[in-house]
Amino acid sequence: MFIPLYDTNRLRHIRLQYVTIGLIVANALVYCVTALGGENFNNAAVLGLGFIPSVVHDTAELDPRFIVIPESLSYVTYSFLHGDIFHLGGNMLFLWVFGDNVEDALGHIRYLIFYLLCAIAGAAFQGLVAWDSQVPLIGASGAIAGVVVAYLILYPRVKVWVLAFARIPLRIPAFIPLILWVLFQVVMFAAGGEDQISWACHIGGILAGAVLVLVLRSRGVPLFAPADEDAVAAAPDQAPVAVEPTAPEPPASTTQWGRGSASGPN
Repeated sequence: MFIPLYDTNRLRHIRLQYVTIGLIVANALVYCVTALGGENFNNAAVLGLGFIPSVVHDTAELDPRFIVIPESLSYVTYSFLHGDIFHLGGNMLFLWVFGDNVEDALGHIRYLIFYLLCAIAGAAFQGLVAWDSQVPLIGASGAIAGVVVAYLILYPRVKVWVLAFARIPLRIPAFIPLILWVLFQVVMFAAGGEDQISWACHIGGILAGAVLVLVLRSRGVPLFAPADEDAVAAAPDQAPVAVEPTAPEPPASTTQWGRGSASGPN
């Protein structure tokens, strides 16, 4: 539907979004390790670290050769695995464009907690919808969905650059593409579209993100904040400040020795 490119939303409370950068680096490193390890290694990683509802709910058993972590940890570990470079790139692009300002609004630690809880919620909702599924769930989409809806609630009027239909560049308020994106997830989940995509995971992340951003945002951070340019335009004009005239400089001929102009030698 659209590809986010850039937003005009500055950071207000933090200097650097190092949690967002760290998450992107971690996802990229995990992908590189699994991709370079070959098909067998990648399949083993998906089975061992992916979220498999039937295994978590004890309706099926995983081959002991692939058990590398406790089953409960797969609620988180699945979100660092990706099927291909396009899967990884799409998720990380959304995280890069929208994650920094959500991190700014929540603070570093609470943002990391927020991200992980959205990932857990995505897996949990997928598990509820497909209780006995033996298909591994992988990808950061649940967490990213939480970040997107948090940005929508915090900064709906900020202008963002997007590629509509992957080819038309537009600069529009964030609420337009983000509401359309959320509605698309809901429609696809209700219609049961595309088996390769876990729409339930997206819905779980959306629900968690909408609730958690209200609870975890830093004190004083408003909801539905205006765009930066709107805030500047709405500021009242300041009265001019009177400046007292300064005394004129004495003529150059009266300057004393040792106190000449700055252009002279030191």
